[in-house]
Order: sequence, then C-alpha cells, then structure tokens
Amino acid sequence: MDATTFLETMPFFQGLPAADRARILKRFQVEDHAAGEVIFQQGDAADRLYLLASGRVEIRFKPDDGEPLTVSVIESGGIFGWSAALGRRSYTSGAFCTEAGRSLSIRGLDLRRIYEEHPATGVILLESLAEVIALRLTSTHAHVLELLRQGVSPLAGG
Repeated sequence: MDATTFLETMPFFQGLPAADRARILKRFQVEDHAAGEVIFQQGDAADRLYLLASGRVEIRFKPDDGEPLTVSVIESGGIFGWSAALGRRSYTSGAFCTEAGRSLSIRGLDLRRIYEEHPATGVILLESLAEVIALRLTSTHAHVLELLRQGVSPLAGG
C-alpha cells in the first residue's frame, strides 16, 4: 500500500473532504525505522506528528526518580508524537522502535498552519486527535496502575 492510500484509510482523516485530504497528505513524509531506533526522546523538541504504517513503537516515560516505563505500545495505524500537533515545545515521553517499520510524519508547524488557514478542516483533525489522546490516556492510566500493582504486590504480603 502506498503512503497516500494508507493515509486515506486512517481514522484521523475520516470526515475530511477529498480536497482537504489532498492538501494535508502532500505535507507528510515517509520515514523508515530500524528495530532499536530512538525516534525521539522525552524532552526533545516536539516537531513532528507520526502515523505508524508498519512496525511497532513503544512510548516510554522516564520519571525523575526511576527507570523508564513503557506507557503505550503503538501498532500499525496508530498515532504518536501528538505533542507536536498541540504546539507543545517538547515531547513528554520518548518513542522507541521495537519492530522495524515505516511511519508517515508531518511537521507540527505545518499541521497547525492547516488548522489556522482552514478552520473547518482543523476542527475535524483536532476532534480526531482528541479521540486518539483520550484513548491513549485511558490505556496509559490502566497500564500504569498495573505496573504499580506489580511493583507493590511483593510488599503487600510482607
């Protein structure tokens, strides 16, 4: 499947007229990732939003007082790096490729420019992004609770 066909099938673009999709799609670039590659680290400048076409990416958060925690696993069709789309200065977590694959990315600045120049398109994209963020936060919350349970359970018995 080519990049354009893949992007058109993404839920992120559902509800957009063909002209709006075409305007956005031409701003994406294809990136290949090797297993073990750091795509971005927590604290790096948040400059790109990624749509994963293939492979697997772990989102890892490093607390100040501990080891990095995998808070989410992104599979084909998933979105990550959304700090860039929201205009944040830096990524709040890191992205690590655990299975070689390909992503399509767009500069956050380009995406925000689309929001400003085409407000109706921006509303649709921001609503799609809000759904992704809400699902990720729900999933992350459950995952962190499970990690805490695992870390606390040996202490509970003694």
